[in-house]
Amino acid sequence: MDNPKSLHGWTVLSLRPRGQHDGLRAAASRRGARVLALSPFAIQPLAEPDHRKALKQALAADIVIWTSPNAVRAAAALQPLKARRGQAWLAVGSGSRLALQHAGIDARAPSRMDSEGLLAMPELQDIRGRSIGLVTAPGGRGLLAPTLAKRGAKVIRADVYARQPIAFSARALTALDAALESPQRVMMVLSSQDALQRLLAAQTASALAPIAVIVASQRLADIARQSGFRRIAIASSASPAALLQAAANAFV
Repeated sequence: MDNPKSLHGWTVLSLRPRGQHDGLRAAASRRGARVLALSPFAIQPLAEPDHRKALKQALAADIVIWTSPNAVRAAAALQPLKARRGQAWLAVGSGSRLALQHAGIDARAPSRMDSEGLLAMPELQDIRGRSIGLVTAPGGRGLLAPTLAKRGAKVIRADVYARQPIAFSARALTALDAALESPQRVMMVLSSQDALQRLLAAQTASALAPIAVIVASQRLADIARQSGFRRIAIASSASPAALLQAAANAFV
């Protein structure tokens, strides 16, 4: 986009894991906004022998599902990623698909980028007796494994990273208080229910309620609405550019 709509004067709250804010910072800067990084988690790779064994088994399945870009990066650090002939690799969203593309893998992702969208894909309908590798993190995507098992698949789960909770810094919370003095000019990019719960534990819901929320799935939009937010926009993908385009269209 040559002339993106300005978001000058806006503060964008990023709840990405520690060290993963650069893409959103760059996209926000192009529109004149600033990013306030509020990392509720750090990414911890899981590389013990049991994790490596589970990953090897998952990657040998008929279908391999990836639940996040962090899963792709963590798995690639453990062993080379290579799809065999006839094997389907599926990503829950565009971010995971692009991460696989960078690793040399052609994967497919649903247009609705959440567990429900993934489960609606043609590859996951007639799966009785087939093996499905689920490359993920502990506690994530709780709908996938039981639904796939109910459809008759053998699910092989490989947890390759964990989200380690970390405290928000005093400096970040002070900056958040300052931004919330003008809540109509604050937007939150929401990619995780767990991250939202951590933020709500650190700041009163009433102070956060007036801000705008941008998500990349209907599931997260529903979670935001149930948490008391009313200014919600759904982006076409989870890319920073698409998220801020949705925000600009909805709130500027």
